[in-house]
Amino acid sequence: MILDEQGLFANNQPITGTCNSENILDMGNREVSFGTPVELFIQITEDFNNLTSLTVKVQTSKDEEFSDPVDLIEQIMQLVDLKKGAEASIKFLPKGNLGYMRLNFDVTGENPTQGKVLAAIVDAHQESFHNK
Repeated sequence: MILDEQGLFANNQPITGTCNSENILDMGNREVSFGTPVELFIQITEDFNNLTSLTVKVQTSKDEEFSDPVDLIEQIMQLVDLKKGAEASIKFLPKGNLGYMRLNFDVTGENPTQGKVLAAIVDAHQESFHNK
């Protein structure tokens, strides 16, 4: 899998409470879900602790300040699943692009003192029988 800095939402970003991805991506004024799907890779890079669950949302907005964010898709991941190497089941950017995209990480329960996420647009997911 090849990662491009311009396609990174979060680069081993520590999640110690509800927050947004460290990067906002300018997706342009076109729908990104038509044609070949745009693949999204979200992986836990450090085990989480304390929290009950983490909700990962893909959000879009007409402006870079996200004055009126729109949730496009979300996944709730339970603490038992928030282990290093685990991947979110969101594999493609959904339709509904308004121009800018980010991820939102919504913590339920106590704020974690450890736990990191890598999230990016990728050319292809790296999967084989060796990964399972």
